[in-house]
Amino acid sequence: MTRHFSAVLAIAALSFAAPSFASPESIAKAVNDSSRPAADRAADARRLPYKTILFSGVKEGDVVGEFLPGGGYYTRMLSDVVGPKGKVYALETTRWGQGNIDATKAVSSEKGHENVKFDASAFGEFNLPEKVDVFWTTLNYHDLHIAKYGTVDMAAFNRHVFESVKPGGTYFIVDHVANPGTTDAQIADLHRIDKAVVIKEVEAAGFQLAGESSVLHRSADDHANTVFDKSIQGHTDQFMLKFKKP
Repeated sequence: MTRHFSAVLAIAALSFAAPSFASPESIAKAVNDSSRPAADRAADARRLPYKTILFSGVKEGDVVGEFLPGGGYYTRMLSDVVGPKGKVYALETTRWGQGNIDATKAVSSEKGHENVKFDASAFGEFNLPEKVDVFWTTLNYHDLHIAKYGTVDMAAFNRHVFESVKPGGTYFIVDHVANPGTTDAQIADLHRIDKAVVIKEVEAAGFQLAGESSVLHRSADDHANTVFDKSIQGHTDQFMLKFKKP
């Protein structure tokens, strides 16, 4: 009888446990929020935020460290998805200028986004007051390889990320695809990075590759042009990687 009762309790606990991922409905609601800036909503068709957030596994109640938010495109949506029980630490850099800082910082003062906490650090650095469930960066990992922005020890940076993520947590990276063998000098010109380099660097810090999505793959992009070239801008081939901390 005792054993049966314990089993019932275990099943009940599982029934009321928090989901391991956000519901499609909550993500759709965040993406379709009419209060988002018009420019952000116009970019959705090419950035595919619904599919990106769904793949990332961000869920209600999560603490997210968003590295280099770039004005807050994902910040608002992540804020909505994690909800009032979660937090989003918007980790900006002082390198990009005051306009970028102001745009990202403004999100934290918007109604409904009080769970966004802003901080700005020198390029390649970040400060988090607590460990996070997800460390998130989109279209900016390659910048850490560009010396004119600042010299970044990538091994040290990724170890810092590893130490900042909770056990079982996620390191989520989206970036522009570069051809194999692309050098740092070429990254500075193209603003792309070889996916294999990212995987090697992140796994060296202790993370394990847990998944990859081809949602942002564009076969028309041959990776030869800078991402700012008008022929390809906004429609680059991109990889989406999800790493887990053991």
